[in-house]
Amino acid sequence: MIRAQSMDLAPLRAMLPEHCLLTEAEDTRPFECDGLTLIRQRPPVVALPETHAQLVALLRHCHARGIPVVPRGAGTGLAGSAVPVADGILLSMAKFNRILKVDAESRTAIVEPGVRNLAISDAARPFGLYYAPDPSSQIACSIGGNVAENSGGVHCLKYGLTLPNVLGVRALLADGEEIRLGGGALDGPGLDLLAVLVGSEGMLAVITEVTVRLVPLPRLARCIMASFADVEHAGDAVAALIAAGLIPAGLEMLDQAAARLVEPFVKAGYDLDAAAILLCESDGTPEEVEAEILQMLRVLEGARATRLQVSADETERQRFWAGRKNAFPAAGRAAPAYYCTDGTIPRRHIGRMLKSIQQMELRFGLGCPNVFHAGDGNLHPLVLFDDADPDSVARAEAFGAAILEESLRLGGTITGEHGVGMEKLNQMCSQFPREELDVFSGVKRAFDPAGLLNPGKVIPTLHRCAEYGRMPVHGGKLPFADLPRF
Repeated sequence: MIRAQSMDLAPLRAMLPEHCLLTEAEDTRPFECDGLTLIRQRPPVVALPETHAQLVALLRHCHARGIPVVPRGAGTGLAGSAVPVADGILLSMAKFNRILKVDAESRTAIVEPGVRNLAISDAARPFGLYYAPDPSSQIACSIGGNVAENSGGVHCLKYGLTLPNVLGVRALLADGEEIRLGGGALDGPGLDLLAVLVGSEGMLAVITEVTVRLVPLPRLARCIMASFADVEHAGDAVAALIAAGLIPAGLEMLDQAAARLVEPFVKAGYDLDAAAILLCESDGTPEEVEAEILQMLRVLEGARATRLQVSADETERQRFWAGRKNAFPAAGRAAPAYYCTDGTIPRRHIGRMLKSIQQMELRFGLGCPNVFHAGDGNLHPLVLFDDADPDSVARAEAFGAAILEESLRLGGTITGEHGVGMEKLNQMCSQFPREELDVFSGVKRAFDPAGLLNPGKVIPTLHRCAEYGRMPVHGGKLPFADLPRF
């Protein structure tokens, strides 16, 4: 690993205050990974610029000298997208944390990337507005990271992931050039490059400002907690709700293992005898909510729900959701470590997938409670393991890979909202043919010709795909042997 001493720090100290440049091991170690702790790399230098001018100067310096830069938000990501590189700079955007404007008339807010997700809703609440995407980590995650990963949350079925809730972005390319994509209007001229940047995991540009769409606070929200004796019945209920033309504000599922794990922690009143629990929320005017709740109850009854409970008030509604929101910390009480991935499958296969995971638990000898966004089939299995035991770590990684491969076999994808990062590079070889991966590489080169922004993430190399067994190797020879392998 290249140490800070081997990097010329004098130019960096000339453009950044001393407190904005971290080089000591005890200072840089907290940045060695994001929420995916299985992959670690201590950065030789962590830069925390405070102004736009400092950020531009830093990027220009790194570009001129070929120094890789890894942008980082709050570090709550779960795919290794913010893991540093040994010969580069870890760029933290934590100090770009101002809410610049809340416009009640246009229902928008302009914020810097280091602003916490929940802080946007807090600032908009006096105007009767809020920011809809609500990841479980919303108390800590940054909007810049949300944009980079195209994050979702429990209300993403009705209100969408990050992309439809972002109107515009200001960003800097690797060489410090500023670009503006989108704006305050719902549409604009030219190519929709905003849709390219959102979800690009810091590989294309460094986000400096985000214009988000705000929505009115609902006058009322109520939640149904439905129990099912079989996970397939719960999966069928999800499909039935959507088929009935209903789009709940939230539609989440916990399997029995997850419910039993979280109930002592939050005391949400979950049915611990149920094989699966659905949380179905309706929001809007009192009249809209009453009508939709009645419709959902009829569908759930027809889908063989064994118990139905409707929140009596806001306190009870929040308690229902507390279990879902706190599933991850509850998993931390059950095992030394957990590994969360997020394959997405067609809704009709939810039950089948959960039973496959149960078989995998026996195969790999590890527990795996499941919580996920049932409305769009976005799984969040929590593989429980011992990170002090190399064998347990290896089995956990193999378990996660098997879940993703099964997602593909069922007609799904390897990610819903967590991104690819470093975690899913192998499965990218499974999901996409080489021709499509080459297109991704072409987009990367168009934004970042030198390949300095967040290298080694998202796009697997030809060599990696060959090693993973997804490229044909004949007689020990790869096709297109003249192409460089990294």
